[in-house]
Amino acid sequence: MIGVEAARKLASNLPDVTVGRRHGNCTWFVGTKGFAWERPFSKADVRRFGDVPPPSGPIFAVRVADLQAKEAVLAARMRGVFTIPHFDGYAAVLIQLDVVSARDLKQLVTDAWLSCVPPSITAQGRVQPRSKRSTRKGPSRKRPSSK
Repeated sequence: MIGVEAARKLASNLPDVTVGRRHGNCTWFVGTKGFAWERPFSKADVRRFGDVPPPSGPIFAVRVADLQAKEAVLAARMRGVFTIPHFDGYAAVLIQLDVVSARDLKQLVTDAWLSCVPPSITAQGRVQPRSKRSTRKGPSRKRPSSK
């Protein structure tokens, strides 16, 4: 189980991050873009769940690069990662901190940061954007050496 403080620290420790508030919620910014934020459910969100109880515990939201990336993240079926109708058409996913693994949270927050980092920061050589990550679970396999 990951607490809110651990998630906050993870987002805050990335380069050039500032913390502020947006829509009354704690939000982490790189440049002028918010890449992660605390996202409690509104009364309207809770009503949309109908008879199904909404996910419990603290909820974090993170940006993804685009809607295609959002679909890929959701298709990976990471525990604790989901969306709601309010996020339809918006490049972000929600994370149930009580359920998500530390590894998945770190990956999602880092990818969110990378999707928002300004070119001026990457041009300074302080960031090395990664290639698209694999959504495959399990250990990575190294290719045998051809020597």
